[in-house]
Amino acid sequence: MKNILLTIILFCFLASCKNDKESGKIKETVTEQATIKAPVEKSNVSKESGKSVAELKAELISKGYQVFDYVDEKTKDTTLMQQYFIAFLKNGPIRNQNEEEANQLQSEHLEHLGKMYELGYADISGPFGDDGEIRGITIYNVPTLKMADSLANADPMVKAGRLVIEVHPWWAAKGFSLR
Repeated sequence: MKNILLTIILFCFLASCKNDKESGKIKETVTEQATIKAPVEKSNVSKESGKSVAELKAELISKGYQVFDYVDEKTKDTTLMQQYFIAFLKNGPIRNQNEEEANQLQSEHLEHLGKMYELGYADISGPFGDDGEIRGITIYNVPTLKMADSLANADPMVKAGRLVIEVHPWWAAKGFSLR
């Protein structure tokens, strides 16, 4: 019985050594591939457009966007930063609309924000979860503060005075997404 048990243990040990050896080779291959591919994917080519960072930077500058890039010291990847504009939607002075008017304005407000997104002018919008003075935000992907302010003030809620807009420049890495 001892011999059978020792044989099984020895067999398991040898099998695990073989698996470790094979998994080590797999890990090495994956690491080598990741090392070779990472600089190409991250620092030289934009995932969303397939353009090089230099091409994307030149294109944005030609359209009037403010951009800069830097090299991450740890990864050696080039990150392209772009200026966006955050519009804070705040309580406005005229909030005495009846329920029907308020609902109609809300519908038009959501339609406006959807249109901004579809046209590529806004990347993300949403309300805050509290009942504070600042009701929500929209991040505009446009080249100038004047354009962001104009688009934000075209919102039916703003035109009706139910909301007011406060716009600030904001920098973010181009192509990065929320987690």
